[in-house]
Amino acid sequence: MTQIPTLETATTSRIHMIGGEKGGVGKSLVSRLLAQYLIDHEVPFTGFDTDRSHGSLMRFYAGYASPVLADRYEALDAIVEAAIEAPGRRVLVDLAAQTHDPLVKWMDESGVLDLADMSGVAIHYWHVMDSGKDSVDLLKRLLDRFGRRLRYVLVRNQLRGDDFSQLEKSGEQDRALALGARVITLKRLHDSVVQKIDASNSSFWAARNSPGSEGPSLGLMERQRLKLWLNHAFSEIETAGV
Repeated sequence: MTQIPTLETATTSRIHMIGGEKGGVGKSLVSRLLAQYLIDHEVPFTGFDTDRSHGSLMRFYAGYASPVLADRYEALDAIVEAAIEAPGRRVLVDLAAQTHDPLVKWMDESGVLDLADMSGVAIHYWHVMDSGKDSVDLLKRLLDRFGRRLRYVLVRNQLRGDDFSQLEKSGEQDRALALGARVITLKRLHDSVVQKIDASNSSFWAARNSPGSEGPSLGLMERQRLKLWLNHAFSEIETAGV
């Protein structure tokens, strides 16, 4: 009797959806970090960007990404097809704010989770959070909707606040952990470093390795702080099972 793959069985490809629904929590930053992590570790991946106006993967990693419209099924279909057609490949999806409802509708009406299970594709949802109550409420909504059918990574983004007591007291973090979620923390990075990188449209590789006019013109100590921050971020990402 053929066994249908489930979350407990081996998978051949992984789709990483980077969301959080709320704007300004750092989804794009996490997408860029994942892209750089995969590049540094020579893991093949395809990126999809759902933000029509401020797509970070298209802006910083254009050679690896394509735009996708969250309100068009044939466009979203390409996400799953990319994972199934290239076993072992990672697929990154940078979800813009307010894409949750059309994404869920597409998943429901297309049987995405069933197809992923049968095809050995694991779907990871990276829920990027600031320290506010809205992020906790959105996590509850996510867990209520999908339960054990997704693999969750809770990203506590200290660049958007470092007091996550509301999350810890809510019970939603414990609930996610009981569903097998991983929890990672992004440490704060000095504002001027982030601003210089963004202003120059630099990848993290260029910012870390290209001083002077070739990169974002970070000073020696700024590049040192960036290197330490990236090392910590990549160590956290490693624990999430990319």
